[in-house]
Amino acid sequence: MSKKDNDTGAATILAYLNEKNRPYSAQDVFSNLQKQHGLGKTAVVKAMELLALEGKIKEKIYGKQKIYFADQGQFQDVKDADLKAMDCQISALSAEAQSVTQGCKQLDSELKELTSSLTTEELVTEVQELKAECAQYRARLEAIMSATNHVTPEEREKVHKEREVYVKEWRKRKRLASDMMNAILEGYPKTKKQFLDEVGVETDEDCKVVVPSS
Repeated sequence: MSKKDNDTGAATILAYLNEKNRPYSAQDVFSNLQKQHGLGKTAVVKAMELLALEGKIKEKIYGKQKIYFADQGQFQDVKDADLKAMDCQISALSAEAQSVTQGCKQLDSELKELTSSLTTEELVTEVQELKAECAQYRARLEAIMSATNHVTPEEREKVHKEREVYVKEWRKRKRLASDMMNAILEGYPKTKKQFLDEVGVETDEDCKVVVPSS
C-alpha cells in the first residue's frame, strides 16, 4: 500500500473515531470499515498506532489488548443540564423508535395477510366455480331421489343375509378342501404346487380373490 493510501486510511480511521467518539480495538475498526473502504487489517493496526503516536487519538492498554478512542480535548465540555437534556431526548427517541418498529411489524403482518388473500376477481371466479359444482351435485341428488329402482330396506337386509350364508359356506368348503389336500400331501412325493397343477385345481390365491372378513 502506498503512502497516499496509508494517509487516506489514517484519515478515514480518524474521522470514524471522532464521529463515533467511543472506544474501539483495531479489530473493531477493521471489521466496521473493511467492507466499505477496503482497508486491510495490517494497515488499520499501523494507522491507529501512528495516529496514537502523533497524539491525534488516545490509546489505552488493557492486558494484551489496545483500545483506541478520540482525543476528548477537541470536544467542548458538556454541562450536566445538557447531558440530562440529551438523556431525555435519547429516551424519547428510543420510545419513538420502539413505537415505529411495532407499527412496522403490524403493517408487515397486514401486508402478508393481504398478499395471501384472494383478489376480488379470484373470489368471483371461485364463487362461480363453487356454484357450478353445487349445481352438479344438486342434479345428481335429484336424479337419485327421483329414481324408481331404489332398494327397499327389506331387500337390502335379504341380500346381506344371503351374502353371510354364502361367505360362511365359502369358508367351510375352503377349510374342507385344505384338510383333504393336506391329508393327500402327507403321502404325495411331490410339492403342493405340483399336486395342484396335476389335478388342475385353482386356488383363491390363483384367482386373486380373498374370502370376505364378514
